[in-house]
Amino acid sequence: MRVTPSDSSPAARKTLRASLRARRRAVTPEQRARAARQVARNVDRVFRLKPGLRVAIYASFREELDSAPLIRLARKRGCRIFLPRIDTRTISMKFVEARAGARETTNRLGIVEPHGTRPIGARWLDLVLLPLVAFDAHGMRLGMGGGYYDRAFAYRNRHVAWRGPRLVGVAYSFQQVPSIARAPHDVSLDAVVTEERVIRCTTGS
Repeated sequence: MRVTPSDSSPAARKTLRASLRARRRAVTPEQRARAARQVARNVDRVFRLKPGLRVAIYASFREELDSAPLIRLARKRGCRIFLPRIDTRTISMKFVEARAGARETTNRLGIVEPHGTRPIGARWLDLVLLPLVAFDAHGMRLGMGGGYYDRAFAYRNRHVAWRGPRLVGVAYSFQQVPSIARAPHDVSLDAVVTEERVIRCTTGS
């Protein structure tokens, strides 16, 4: 399945998104659990989490690859864990530390969000493990369509000297496609972790 530079319309992205979301939903609970454990092993092997590291991890819902093993791994390694929180008033996303015993709510998308601690600026994170619907080897990412991650890290497209945290997508291997046309707002990934391997992304330039 291919999205080319001449096929970057919203309709083309919508078609690709629908196809891969359907395939994600077809993953059995056993396959999902097994893939999630292997992704956590790959993250541990390559990114070497350590105490005090500020790691943002998405709070998965049923359709996405389960992030629970990643959260357990980060806690075991002594990392500070931050979960995204969507601000519906400003249509933006913040990152809030997930501390033991902190109050949690479920947003309108069915995603768990922590409360009770002050948000941290996106650029002060060290590592961000984020979900996606499709990706390519150049680091282009197709998300759910809300644009929250692209807005949160838009500064990476403006600043070359300081790009902030490492952005690492988390996905099943079947979510990789040959090419995704870059839209002006897209923020590229540094790597993607699947149950099979870690893909170091290139810019293609």
